[in-house]
Amino acid sequence: QCPGIEPLCLDLADWDATEAAVGAAGPFELLVNNAAVAELQPFLEVTRAALQRSLDVNLQAVLHVSQIVARQMIAQGVSGAIVNVSSQASQRALRDHAVYCSTKSALDMLSKVMAMELGPHKIRVNTVNPTVVMTNMGRINWSDPQKSAAMISRIPLGKFAEVDDVVNSILFLLSDKSAMTTGSSLMVDGGFLVS
Repeated sequence: QCPGIEPLCLDLADWDATEAAVGAAGPFELLVNNAAVAELQPFLEVTRAALQRSLDVNLQAVLHVSQIVARQMIAQGVSGAIVNVSSQASQRALRDHAVYCSTKSALDMLSKVMAMELGPHKIRVNTVNPTVVMTNMGRINWSDPQKSAAMISRIPLGKFAEVDDVVNSILFLLSDKSAMTTGSSLMVDGGFLVS
C-alpha cells in the first residue's frame, strides 16, 4: 500500500545483524518501535528464558534500533520523531505479567531519557500506551472470556482497542501536529488507568 517502503525481516535480539541491516537502511525521519513479546507467567514461575527474551525484544531492541536511527538523523541534521509502543501495563500491575509490566515500565523510562537527550537534536520521543489491542498477540493472551471480562469491566469505554486506535495515536505523535510533545506517554486505554 505504501510504495518505497522496504521491510527488513530480522531477529532484533541479534545485535550485530540488527546493526548491519538497519545501519544500511535509511535515511530516516521517523521511527516506530512496535516489536514486543508477552511471556505471561506467575511471578513465582518466571523463567530465565522468558525474562531474557522479553528484555531482548521489549527493551534492548528498542534501545539499539533507536540508537542506529537517531545517529543517522543527527548526522543528516534531520528533525525526527520516534514513537515507542508501550502499554497500560507499564503503569498498573497485572496478574501473570511480572516480566511484561516490568519491561514496559522500563521502556517508558528509556523513552523519557531518549527525549531528554535527543531533544537538543530536534528529535522527539514519545510512547503510546494502549490497553489490550486486538492483534494476534492480544487475541492469544485474552481469548479466555473469564479473563477478558474481568479486564473489560475495568475499562470505562467497555472494550479493548482496535489496531486503528493505536495507529491513529502513533500518526499524531509522528506528525507536526504534536511538534511540541516529547517525553510523553499517550494512554490509549479506554480509561483503564482512571478506573
